[in-house]
Amino acid sequence: MKPLLIALVASSVLITPVAALAQPARSFEVAENYDRSRRPVDRHVDKHVTIEKRVIVKKKERWTRGHRLTPAERRHMAQVRDYRYYKLRPPQRGQQWLRVDNDFLLINLATGVIVGLATAR
Repeated sequence: MKPLLIALVASSVLITPVAALAQPARSFEVAENYDRSRRPVDRHVDKHVTIEKRVIVKKKERWTRGHRLTPAERRHMAQVRDYRYYKLRPPQRGQQWLRVDNDFLLINLATGVIVGLATAR
């Protein structure tokens, strides 16, 4: 048993350098030969993309005198403190200027009724 084991170890030691000298085929050579054997491949891809856009039209309210604003509407409007900058007349006691888009509304604070209107230039 021992002589057989010694012979296997010796043969593996002698064969290892011989196997290292044999050069394996390079990967690009294998790929090149593989491509030559195949039909030419058309790599062009037609891609059609359809984009649908939704058009959202916001309804712009037309403000009129006497229209009543709810407290929820008033919360979403900007208060104008520097009314002279916009060349607006000073509000009387109990009134306030609000800016909505490009419009200025003079409202009564107690009732929320629109007292006056102005449009910015």
